[in-house]
Amino acid sequence: MVSVGRHENITLLSYSQVESVSGYVGNFSVQVRKRARFVDEQLCTGCGTCTEKCPWKKIPSEFDLGLGKRPAIYFPFAQAVPRLPVIDVENCAYFLKGKCRACEKFCPTGAINFEQEDELLSLEIGTIILATGFNNFDPHSESRYGYGELDNVLTGMEFERLINSGGPTNGEIRLKDGRVPEKVAIIHCVGSRETSTTQNGSGKHAFCSRVCCMYSLKLAHLVHDSIKAEVVEFYRDMRTFGKDYESFYERVRAEGTKFVRFDKDIQVCVSHNDQKEALEIQAIDVYTGQPQKHLVDMVVLATGLEPQLDQAFVARTFGISLSPDGFFLERHPKLAPVETATDGVYLAGACQSPKDIPDSVAQGGAAAAAALSLLDAGYVTLEPFTTYVNQEKCAGCRTCEGLCPFSAIEMTQLHMADGITRTVAYINEVLCKGCGVCAAACPAAAATQHGFTHEQLFAEISGVLQEAFA
Repeated sequence: MVSVGRHENITLLSYSQVESVSGYVGNFSVQVRKRARFVDEQLCTGCGTCTEKCPWKKIPSEFDLGLGKRPAIYFPFAQAVPRLPVIDVENCAYFLKGKCRACEKFCPTGAINFEQEDELLSLEIGTIILATGFNNFDPHSESRYGYGELDNVLTGMEFERLINSGGPTNGEIRLKDGRVPEKVAIIHCVGSRETSTTQNGSGKHAFCSRVCCMYSLKLAHLVHDSIKAEVVEFYRDMRTFGKDYESFYERVRAEGTKFVRFDKDIQVCVSHNDQKEALEIQAIDVYTGQPQKHLVDMVVLATGLEPQLDQAFVARTFGISLSPDGFFLERHPKLAPVETATDGVYLAGACQSPKDIPDSVAQGGAAAAAALSLLDAGYVTLEPFTTYVNQEKCAGCRTCEGLCPFSAIEMTQLHMADGITRTVAYINEVLCKGCGVCAAACPAAAATQHGFTHEQLFAEISGVLQEAFA
């Protein structure tokens, strides 16, 4: 991240959002809204004095998933690049009450600027790589796990922050009452591999999230390594698919992790035994068909990966399609796995489908190579059977414009010899894929597809007939 931030040919636009994209491959026009940080990027040195001196109430930290607190002016996370703080206007005392400005008073470089406004940038872009990542399944919608209702029920990502040395507890695994857990349960397939499904963050998903088994094994290993607690993993099917993954599974099992295979019915509730409150996991054993009960101190939910909540908006913005499960759709799963239906737009990482770090890195390299090869060539290869419009015949009815699936048709002004100006259709052959929809629908027969003129078609028919009756 630091190398990227220092690279002379890379411009980082953090705390920014793409608002619109127009144009075509090699000639994209992108509008980016650079949101106001209320911190001057040129003056700020990233010293952190402003975050330390902020006297206002602390707010739950988004990066720590609400397990820790942050001030109203904060760094998004400890290793953020560029190292620039941002003011949370919804919780800042100055924006709420018109007073305070402590961060401005203590800033040694005078970088705080409460008058800063959003900046709209216009960029001319040759190719685009989408690497928008994934969203974690929210287990609030699944009451059987007790998430959000029972203490010490965490998601895998929350446990990651808990066990991290830079996290809210400095890496110490503790229950809500401060005790060290003696027994930890990890439940697989939370939000994944469900038959009743919805898309884009609104419910469960039928697909396998692919990484949950492996990160569950990793969490079990970390528990054994840090607090020596007993670990029980409740799984449906163990899917250790990658290089050396099976050996890691055997290693974790050798460390003492117990594995219980269950069917889709599992319940987490509170149990009171020996004057001690614990979490009780009720499941049906797949092999015996008998109900089982396990008492544990902490439950970790291996939540699945799902598309980002704004996945559909991003797809519309960049002119690409979504697969039935809501992820970005590639042009071809085998022959063009990083390309999309829009030339010049490529995919990398879990925005296309659930994948782990090695696969994301490999796909990122492939997407970069594909984008670079196009830029290095300096030209694009057109489809041989694009459509063109005889503008003298065109009546400007706009029928073709609404039917074109590639947005290759736009209306333009044609200046006639007699001085009259009228609106006619124009087809951008860089965007046209030669589907022929416009040529078939044009009521004036003004749109014609290369290779499929009336003369060519009649010639082909005549040739076939001559062969048939020769």
